[in-house]
Amino acid sequence: METLSWLSTFPALLTLEEPAKSLLAKHSRIAEAPVGTIGYSEGMPCNAYVMRLEGKSRVYKLSTNGREILLYRVAAGETCVLTTTCLLGRSDYPASTIVEEPIRDVIVPSHIFHQLMVDSAVFRRFVMENYGALISDLIVLLDEVAFHSLYARLAKLLLDEASIKISRTHQQLADELGSAREVVSRQLKRFENEGWVSLGRGYVEILNKEALQKIQQQGGSLL
Repeated sequence: METLSWLSTFPALLTLEEPAKSLLAKHSRIAEAPVGTIGYSEGMPCNAYVMRLEGKSRVYKLSTNGREILLYRVAAGETCVLTTTCLLGRSDYPASTIVEEPIRDVIVPSHIFHQLMVDSAVFRRFVMENYGALISDLIVLLDEVAFHSLYARLAKLLLDEASIKISRTHQQLADELGSAREVVSRQLKRFENEGWVSLGRGYVEILNKEALQKIQQQGGSLL
């Protein structure tokens, strides 16, 4: 790489020491991938630290029967907590990733990552602060899965979308919740019967946001 203009995406790295900047300029590279690209599969070695410049990918876990649960997403300006965990622990990747929006990443080889962690206080602080924030997000997910009903988690999933018309199939929603399509379809039908959503082919439209917010806040009924 000839320049480090991408550092502006990560303001905490703008004060990197000159030796650290030189290492990144010499050894890091930009990688791009289209929608549907598999980044990591469970059990693969982690060979690089990844910093997202553009796009979005999904990190998920598959059960032995093929059921998927969303762990988190990695968007622009973010890093991947599981990749950091693997690099720090020198272990294999424990989940899978897939590109949802075309991505553009900075790739830092693992040996350079470890060198920067030792030599650069700025880089080390950046990595650990991002790591801590993402671990907190995973704890929130664990809390939701363990202590909230599917009813409440489905309401939250719908509310978290930027638009009131959500272009997702029942199977896609079920995958994100780690549930079966039939169960999610049944809950969505109940939402529709209450007049809270409208269901169409490949989409869900929110009609009563306040009702869904109430379900989310109360944790839902244990169904």
